[in-house]
Amino acid sequence: MKYKHLFFDLDHTLWDFDSNAKTTLEDVFVQFELAQRIPAGFFAFYTQYLHHNKILWDRYSNGFITADELKWKRMWRTLLDFKIGEEKLAKDLGAFFLEILPTKTQVFSYTFEILDYLKAKGYQLHLITNGFEKTQWRKLNSSGLAGYFTEVITSEISNSLKPKKEIFDYALLKTKALLQESLMLGDNLNADIQGAINANMDSVFVNHINEKTDLLPTYTIYHLKELENIL
Repeated sequence: MKYKHLFFDLDHTLWDFDSNAKTTLEDVFVQFELAQRIPAGFFAFYTQYLHHNKILWDRYSNGFITADELKWKRMWRTLLDFKIGEEKLAKDLGAFFLEILPTKTQVFSYTFEILDYLKAKGYQLHLITNGFEKTQWRKLNSSGLAGYFTEVITSEISNSLKPKKEIFDYALLKTKALLQESLMLGDNLNADIQGAINANMDSVFVNHINEKTDLLPTYTIYHLKELENIL
């Protein structure tokens, strides 16, 4: 086999972050009785949350804010859009969100089938994720994915973030994998594909949403089953 070590991203690649986040935010909306304070309803709240979460994740990824700031300020900014300026409420929402989110179990179609296929063929499976250590492990355990992976490298444990080369170097060191026998698989063009390019590692762009790009991953797939054509 050309590759021996497969490094998967988790969120948006295997674990369906968008579906799980939406149901968690519905739980948040009900638990804190936000319908009484946000007449526009859940969809408006959800839409604004997605907007602010993306901005603040980019700022976190580039080192402009801390993980703790990210966890509550995405809620804070969302509440401000509805003229609710309560920092304590924002922090309570953020904490509840992170408590419930990892218990959700929705994964992408064919996730377990492809992981079983790859394990049976003898590949060593690992994760490289920018998610928080505790949160990502709870996702893995709740969804039944944990047993598939030999090593789980998070941004917190490696003290780096994709697309920085250092997190990939850490992953290779941790797994004792050689660069030429390693493959990065992920959905995020910047974090996963540009990150792999920065590390000079081959990559698979898991393009669930048919996104256009000028980057040149080694392979592109549109459904996880297509990995059977590559590996």
